Amino acid sequence: MRQSQAETRRQNVAKRSMTKKAKQLAGLIAGLRKSLDGIHKERASSKLTGAEIGMLDERRNNLLLTIAALDDRLSAVQGLIDLGRPHVIRVH
Repeated sequence: MRQSQAETRRQNVAKRSMTKKAKQLAGLIAGLRKSLDGIHKERASSKLTGAEIGMLDERRNNLLLTIAALDDRLSAVQGLIDLGRPHVIRVH
């Protein structure tokens, strides 16, 4: 009985940890999307040189890749939570 209680407790801690991580990821993604909107607005300015437009395009591409990677991570975390298979996420 004690072992199952310990396992339940471990699972609850892991679920809280993963839920917290999911909220952090969602907030980070939202912030990056705001940055992306800012880049689109800045790029619409008619006073930009070709080099500045190229730099903004590079920043936009990097943000899009980062957002896609974080979306994948968020989806994986949410999937594990939904499946009832949480584990403690270790940050390296």
